[in-house]
Order: sequence, then structure tokens, then C-alpha cells
Amino acid sequence: MTNPTKTCKVQMMKATLLIRAFSLTFAAWIFSNAAQADEKTDAAVAAAKEWLAVVDSKEYKKSWHEAAPFFKEHVKEKQWEEQISTVRGPLGKAISRELIGAQFTTVLPGAPQGEYVVIQFKTNFADKPNSVETITPMMADGSWRVSGYFIK
Repeated sequence: MTNPTKTCKVQMMKATLLIRAFSLTFAAWIFSNAAQADEKTDAAVAAAKEWLAVVDSKEYKKSWHEAAPFFKEHVKEKQWEEQISTVRGPLGKAISRELIGAQFTTVLPGAPQGEYVVIQFKTNFADKPNSVETITPMMADGSWRVSGYFIK
């Protein structure tokens, strides 16, 4: 005859091991997804910096051509050149740019479902220090391309 106390202890140990195994698997899954998001975020930040360098050099036409198709569907080339020169011109040269933060997301208001990274930089322009640039690259055609740009 089996000892009920011993059977109960064995079942509790099995349940505890199962819970620990599940917890470790879940933690590994979360870490893996976080690592993938970090890789995507890093790549998007690098792409944003490259695009901003084009804008900083006043190559506005080139910046439009390098933007995401979503951006180009909503802002025509001439319109972009006029708007960006009107906004950036009075600010002067970008003196410094420091990353404030970057957040990976798949949903943005008014935008199609996709992969986005919302990035903010603290930027000191010659004539407007302590500005905040918000730039949003999206995954398009296999690469990170800018879909939005704002300065505050």
C-alpha cells in the first residue's frame, strides 16, 4: 500500500518542477523578444541618425527620396522641401544631438499596422538650443525608413 503523504509530496515536487520549467521557458521567451526588439530599435536609431545627417546637410530632396513610402504618400516632394526648409532654416546648424529614448511599437495612431520605432533626440541648434526632435522610422522594403519627423 502506498503512503498518501509521500504520494502528495511527490505530486507537489512534480508540480513545482513543472512551474519552474514553465517560468524559465517564459522568461527565455520574454528575453528573446526583448533582445529582438532591442536589435530592431538599435537599427532604427542608426537609420534615423543617417537620415538626420542628410537633413542636417540640407539635402532635403534626398531626405524625401530616402523616406518611407508611407511618408511619401502623404507628403509630396516639393511640399516636403518647402516645409522642412521653412522649419529647419531658422533653427540654424545642428550643434549636438543626444538620444533621449526609443520605443519599438507595432501600432501608431493614423498609421498602418507595422514595425515602428519612435525616437526622441535632445538637439541643440545654433539658434534654438534644447529642442526635441521626434523621428519615427518604420520597417519598409526590408529596411528602416523615416515615416515621421517633428521638432519641438
